[in-house]
Amino acid sequence: MPSNQTELRTLKNLLTQTDRILATAPELPENRTGACRELLSAALALSDDLLKESKAATPPAALLGRKGGSTTARLHGTEHYRQMAAKRKTFGGGRPRKESKE
Repeated sequence: MPSNQTELRTLKNLLTQTDRILATAPELPENRTGACRELLSAALALSDDLLKESKAATPPAALLGRKGGSTTARLHGTEHYRQMAAKRKTFGGGRPRKESKE
């Protein structure tokens, strides 16, 4: 599913293209072209605000994810990763097997 920001950018592009078409089209009677362009400019401004807001509203988990393992590496050093790799090779992971009662 596309992200909300992608959808907003697509909407803004559609509104911009419509505004350009109206700018080059002949004037309609009863000031309909002017009213359409006024509504489109309001929609463009609204989509700009929503885009800015969606960029600023990055979830905290995404902000922490950007750090990756750099904070862990700084705290524990490279030896920590060596030990983790060694444990993965030795103990295949998962839950330990049950001891049989005989």
